[in-house]
Amino acid sequence: MGLFDFRLLSFIGIKIPPKAPWKKYYNRKHMKIWLKDENIYDFLLRKIEKHGYIDKTAINYFGTRISYRTFIKKIDEAADKFLTLGVKKFDIVTILSGNVPEALYAFYALNKIGAVANMLHPLLSQNEIKDALNRYDTKYVVALDTTLKTLKKIVDDTKVERVIVISPDDSMNIFMKLIYRFSTIKTKFKMPLDKNLYISWKKFLKLKREDIYYDKTPQKDDPALILQSGGTTGTPKGIVLSNGNINASTVAALNAYPDLCEDDRILGIMPIFHGFGLEVSINDAFCCGAEVILIPLFKASKFHKLLIKHNPTVLVGVPTLFEALTKNKEMEDVDLSALKYVIGGGDTLNKQRVEEINEFLHKHGARTNMIQGYGLTEAVAAVSVDLRDLSNPGTIGIPWPGIYVGIFKPNTEERVDYNEDGEICVCGPTVMLGYYNNEGETNLALRHHRDGNVWLHTGDIGSMDEDGFITYKQRLKRMIVSSGYNVYPSQIEEVLEKHEAIDGVSVIGIPHPYKVEVPKAFVVLKKGYKLNDELKEDLIKHCRKSLAAYSIPKEFEQLDRLPKTMIGKVDFKKLKEDSVKEMKIKHGKN
Repeated sequence: MGLFDFRLLSFIGIKIPPKAPWKKYYNRKHMKIWLKDENIYDFLLRKIEKHGYIDKTAINYFGTRISYRTFIKKIDEAADKFLTLGVKKFDIVTILSGNVPEALYAFYALNKIGAVANMLHPLLSQNEIKDALNRYDTKYVVALDTTLKTLKKIVDDTKVERVIVISPDDSMNIFMKLIYRFSTIKTKFKMPLDKNLYISWKKFLKLKREDIYYDKTPQKDDPALILQSGGTTGTPKGIVLSNGNINASTVAALNAYPDLCEDDRILGIMPIFHGFGLEVSINDAFCCGAEVILIPLFKASKFHKLLIKHNPTVLVGVPTLFEALTKNKEMEDVDLSALKYVIGGGDTLNKQRVEEINEFLHKHGARTNMIQGYGLTEAVAAVSVDLRDLSNPGTIGIPWPGIYVGIFKPNTEERVDYNEDGEICVCGPTVMLGYYNNEGETNLALRHHRDGNVWLHTGDIGSMDEDGFITYKQRLKRMIVSSGYNVYPSQIEEVLEKHEAIDGVSVIGIPHPYKVEVPKAFVVLKKGYKLNDELKEDLIKHCRKSLAAYSIPKEFEQLDRLPKTMIGKVDFKKLKEDSVKEMKIKHGKN
């Protein structure tokens, strides 16, 4: 299933509005998202012109302030040059970069001319990058200079015709540029000599403009963006999102938080190759006229300096970011009273952790609590979230306005009762077009139900109460079935984290000769504790107070730290693989 096929599917829209007990909390008009036939670029331009913040700061990048006027001008220049290179509507152009202004210019410029931006993590391995470039038949790449060493090794095995090289110092002022170049003098990779293949961003913008015209009638159902995900089987998948998907997500966000405005300063730490980062902390921010403080590389040890220097009003991050916030010893005298919103996503935090973060925020002057959200890239990152004056601790809030959530028996169309566990399914204009060139996976995830709507089956387990508040349990594939009983690792983790010795914990299922699987807990201990037989017994006693016998971990293993994926989530897959490998060695199996 390619890009052209998706235009025929047109999943956007609601046929018959599903039941929505949460709609009482919203303005009636917010439950219907009306979209124009426009792309992401035109939507943003319309917002800028309507609200008149053209001369406000769009991006603050190491002290360089880029106004919305300059931002749009840079996008338009890049759009012309992409056309000059030969980029056409529906061409897939890969952006291999972190959070630098030029990557954002490229993203919106490609959208303006109808091309599709494929966002990749710049720290992927050379084989992962090569496979992705070939998967999407990429001819043009916008790449951070730190990736050149890798690209040089694999580019001959791809269809790439041109690499546009950008650098973190392209938009720095002269002082910061000198500091950056001096600090990277030993690691900076020089531009390859092949000028027909590689071109710097500066020279790219000087290309002689050709009189090339492009399709100026963008459609909301046109594919606009590809983000990466493991999909339902764990293998790489390209999530294809349309103009309408992104614009609908922005409309929902602005309806949910109408007080976001041009006076806000949003710390842009979340990476642009991640849906949560690109949409929530970048595109949504631009569409309300906020100032995005763009951070290409986040260092937990320097977090306090960022907060002191920029005094943000909105902080968006994953759990690891908030752990860094609360554990930074330099935060003692940092004033957080300017914070209007603190939004957590990308992974879940249990009730205790949220309470700890809120206590920390209040201690430092913040007059707001952390907002827990839930989402997935297949629905443009955000699906449900707490509202400022409406939260239910321990839940992930209510669905975004205009987005519908139903709880169904896994892999069926049968709804479960309120407060009963089932698979979280999503319906609405933010639901992806599908997985690129993978009809099988698309059909597993997107299913036509009897109500006439297409529902995204998320593979997540949760429940909904009578008011529409959703409680997230965990991934369906993380659930452990032990002797026929459903065991929820997230429930075990929440119990263990209440023990005085535990600083962090992750639970997986490991094979068992007759119970099929049993839970194993990986624990990070606080200073002064050691995982000996005495502590293990105490942890088991602690679990017995709150867990059924079949949910108590049968094994414990101490780690210095929990392994994390490149976007900061706990790497359950690695824990599982390492445990299985260890068991095979232990039992003498290859």
